[in-house]
Amino acid sequence: MHTHIPPFVFTNHHHPRALSSFHLLDFLQKNKIMAKSPSTPIHLLVMLLVTYFLCTMGKSNALTCPLPPELATKLHVDPVAIDSASTDYGNIVHSTPAAVLYPSSIEDIQILVNSSYNCPIPFGISVRGNGHSVNGQDMARDGVVVDMKSLREDKNGIKIRVSKNHLFADVGGEQLWIDVLHTTAAQGLSPVSWTDFLYLSVGGTLSNAGVSGQTFLHGPQISNVYELDVITGKGELVTCSKRNNSDLFDSVLGGLGQFGIITRARIALRSAPTKVRWSRAFYSNFSDFIRDQERIVRGGQRDVANYLEGSLMLDNGTPTEWITSFFHPTQLPQIMSLVKTYGIIYCLELTKYYFIEDIESEIDQDLQQVFKDFSHVPGLINAKFVSYQEFLTRVPNAENESQTHPWQNLFIPQSRISDFNVGVLRDIVLKRNITTGPVLFYPLNRHKWDAELSAVIPDEDIFYTTSFLHTSGIDNWQVYEDQNQAVIKFCEEAGIKIVKYLADYTTIEEWIKHFGSKWTTFRERKAQYDPKNILSPGQKIFNAV
Repeated sequence: MHTHIPPFVFTNHHHPRALSSFHLLDFLQKNKIMAKSPSTPIHLLVMLLVTYFLCTMGKSNALTCPLPPELATKLHVDPVAIDSASTDYGNIVHSTPAAVLYPSSIEDIQILVNSSYNCPIPFGISVRGNGHSVNGQDMARDGVVVDMKSLREDKNGIKIRVSKNHLFADVGGEQLWIDVLHTTAAQGLSPVSWTDFLYLSVGGTLSNAGVSGQTFLHGPQISNVYELDVITGKGELVTCSKRNNSDLFDSVLGGLGQFGIITRARIALRSAPTKVRWSRAFYSNFSDFIRDQERIVRGGQRDVANYLEGSLMLDNGTPTEWITSFFHPTQLPQIMSLVKTYGIIYCLELTKYYFIEDIESEIDQDLQQVFKDFSHVPGLINAKFVSYQEFLTRVPNAENESQTHPWQNLFIPQSRISDFNVGVLRDIVLKRNITTGPVLFYPLNRHKWDAELSAVIPDEDIFYTTSFLHTSGIDNWQVYEDQNQAVIKFCEEAGIKIVKYLADYTTIEEWIKHFGSKWTTFRERKAQYDPKNILSPGQKIFNAV
């Protein structure tokens, strides 16, 4: 039996992280807790301390906000926990929560949300999958960050359950896509749409969109989900799909965490190929580059390619690792000569998937047929066979706390893509010559996206995604942010209606413009599923300035 914690009135004199054992003792004595019971259970004392922290966030001088004792040992306020939830992969935005919840069950998360919902002044709650946001989207200043990795580590948590007969996998929202790959591949199955980097949580990518080289063919990850379990901002655990509670289902997918916390997703599966013919070709002419990419995308046929991405190589003096690891050393002088001559050269990257019984000589003939009419630089094409899992895990899991990642991800309407090339890629990016990471650039099909979902994309049949994946030192990220802002300014002045993916807006006006025709629905759904504005405050949408 749990000891009931009565409501106490707390006075906010200190920041939570500055509290010491003296402050706790003073607090307990003021509320006459120790005097009443010298042998007060330790879990009750811990819970009272956590409650004190959560109820003294600077929002009011006197708050009544009891929290259930079930969370006593799972809410952490120690410096290590707080620091871990105060930054993200971007390592630029820093925001301090009052506490971190390490849940051991879905019920723990539900209890926390209910506690905030029933609090006179609710506190914000953000969910941290693997901490890979870059602008503080998974943070909760003076609130609670739910660290989902504890569910991955808990033996009783929802894992990954594969239904081979029905071709789906039930996956906990806390699970990483790398583990989804390994688990499904062991049964000869695989999801069809991925991200380039697989050390991301399922709930995290489904809250955004989940984009990679398979998106042109199968749509983003949010277009390949059958069902969700979601904890709403009211603390209700709801199962939803296109048939049941469809409004919540559509809201959550691509909804930036504003409507609910994804605790389970039913992911579509297909037979897993065993090997991949992985090809790259270079282009010196931008028009040829986009024309050949769009030929593949407009066809939308897997017999041409199962994966398509484009990227840029800039004149910054050093070939990137993915060039040196893919092309033969004898080809590098020609590649670097092209870069010097043109400033930018473009790389088309595609794969075709095969099964073990497919004959490699016939596969090579297929490849030659695909590239037969393409306008790539003669002699600068290379291909190799790798396993399916080797290809999907091509981006390693590497963390460096001394680096920052001032990334910028944009969707660009196809009708203005040439203007973007001249005004952004050449007149801003090339001239500043500060690029220190990959620059991706490839087209997507609008009709592969479900328009009812919350994600926002340009209003054209074909649009491009570009990602400037900069890496900088801890103190010199501002020059990259200045370039990012210059890109946005140019697009605004040129009338190019770009859409930010993984947006980092800070004002309500910017968010209204971002969502456009979807804003009214987005706002109404927020009022329905999170009326007290508890969830994902780090996105700065409904708590924007």
